[in-house]
Amino acid sequence: MATDPARRAAVLVLRSAAAGLTATTGAVHLALWADGYRDLATIGSLFLLNGVLGCLLAVALLLTPYRRLAPLAAVTALFTAGTLGALFLSLTTGLFGFQESVDAELVRPTIVVEAVDVLVLTVLAAVALSHRHRIPDPPSSRPGSARKAGHR
Repeated sequence: MATDPARRAAVLVLRSAAAGLTATTGAVHLALWADGYRDLATIGSLFLLNGVLGCLLAVALLLTPYRRLAPLAAVTALFTAGTLGALFLSLTTGLFGFQESVDAELVRPTIVVEAVDVLVLTVLAAVALSHRHRIPDPPSSRPGSARKAGHR
């Protein structure tokens, strides 16, 4: 099992990577919205909403206390997976009357970034959850605990 400093370092790396990837997907949606997607019915509003929520979730991943990190990472993973699913729908059957092309400039990088983000967020949620549910040693089994509690 990893030591606490090693676990903290791993969580910091995972948290930072997840926040960066989530911010990237949010920024891509905001950039595409500004570049003309805002003029598309329904899709335009969804791109704006996705961009704003992605950026807010990225900040939340950095600022959330550790005890709340697992649920936030899980929710963010589901959000990103939903975004990726919507992209695949728009590439195949279309979404809200909009058909995306795999040859569009940011489609392939977005698929990679969002897929990696889902993976990193899932690992982060699992690591944070497993640490959160670790059962501490009972006070009587810790060295020196009997003296601290007034027992001799």
